[in-house]
Amino acid sequence: MTATTDTVLDRFLRYVVIDTQSDASSPSQPSTEKQKNLGRLLVEELLAIGLTDAHLDEHGYVYATVPANTQKQVPVICFCSHMDTAPDFTGTNVKPQILRNYAGGDIQLVGDPQQVIRVTEHPELKNQIGNDIVTTDGTTLLGADDKAGIAEIMTAAQFLVANPDIKHGAIKLLFTADEEIGRGVDKVDFAKLGAEFAYTMDGETAGHIEDETFSADGVDITISGVAIHPGFAKGRMENAIKIVGAIVDRLPKELSPETTEGREGFLHPTALSGSMEKASLSLIVRDFTEAGLVAKEKLLEDIVKDVMKAYPGSTYSFTVKEQYRNMKVVLDRHPEIVDNALEAVRRAGMEPLRGSIRGGTDGSRLSFMGLPCPNIFAGGHAFHSPLEWVSRQDMEKAVTTIVELAKVWEERA
Repeated sequence: MTATTDTVLDRFLRYVVIDTQSDASSPSQPSTEKQKNLGRLLVEELLAIGLTDAHLDEHGYVYATVPANTQKQVPVICFCSHMDTAPDFTGTNVKPQILRNYAGGDIQLVGDPQQVIRVTEHPELKNQIGNDIVTTDGTTLLGADDKAGIAEIMTAAQFLVANPDIKHGAIKLLFTADEEIGRGVDKVDFAKLGAEFAYTMDGETAGHIEDETFSADGVDITISGVAIHPGFAKGRMENAIKIVGAIVDRLPKELSPETTEGREGFLHPTALSGSMEKASLSLIVRDFTEAGLVAKEKLLEDIVKDVMKAYPGSTYSFTVKEQYRNMKVVLDRHPEIVDNALEAVRRAGMEPLRGSIRGGTDGSRLSFMGLPCPNIFAGGHAFHSPLEWVSRQDMEKAVTTIVELAKVWEERA
């Protein structure tokens, strides 16, 4: 079977054409059955390279083990990536394009000439001269988030099996479903996984390791207005749609995703619906600290209370739901996890850069579920959009990083 000689690019091109978009409105796990199509292919390939325990479970997760080949007692580590692509932009009928030996300049996408990957907006392209860049045709997202990570883990596993002289402890592989809708690790069987530490391969720029994420909550606000026939409404009607509109209008402009960067958090409305009688508003709240999160939620409820003063006949409900927390709190207790990753990046020929994610990964939640888990680059850029791209060389660097990381854990055990 070709799986024994596949390059990371071969694998990536094979995986991205499988539609695996998740769906937040679906209550099932996985949220879409089509995610299992990729899962079944991965199991078939893992079995072909000799990982005899590889299987797909009923929740859409793929588990497998690269057995230890050393006498040392090495901590069991896990490499994790997610199979689903984001609901933000279509992932159906992906047509990957390969721009070989990139010479620089903007990249116009062939399927939609309006879609241009501009160097001014993607400065990392300046580091890609001479590399092979994979894009879409401009009509879909690519799925490098996170099929690049999957291809890298699969290729590294194949390499370790084919090179038994490279000593390593037991390495667990975990491919999850529904990460993009916040349910990526809801049903992970930790006893079956049997890992002590983990790494998500779900970052962007080559050489980057992220050990800090946002802390995240969701807020749902429901307004019950006063519904009256509009012909007789004077002095009596309190339109729930207008009340929600007033709340949105009062959100501080300086606390929006479009006005914040670095370590600044935000308040972001994500959905609203309703009628004159009842309307609902959903928001996400993000900050790197618990205190910052609480302060933003208090500010939001203060706005709601203030708006409601003008509508004495109406009522509101305000519900906060925890989504994930900053994994740095957990990772700082286990400095060797990140230290070993930084060393692996150096051995793979890069200068490591340690940073924060203005977002979350499966690793955010895994860390708080007892499996400390930083995030390693996978090489992709412009996630969740038709401008998404990744280079073959950066994916190869990620494969090397995984292999070197397995070696570092064994050496330091």
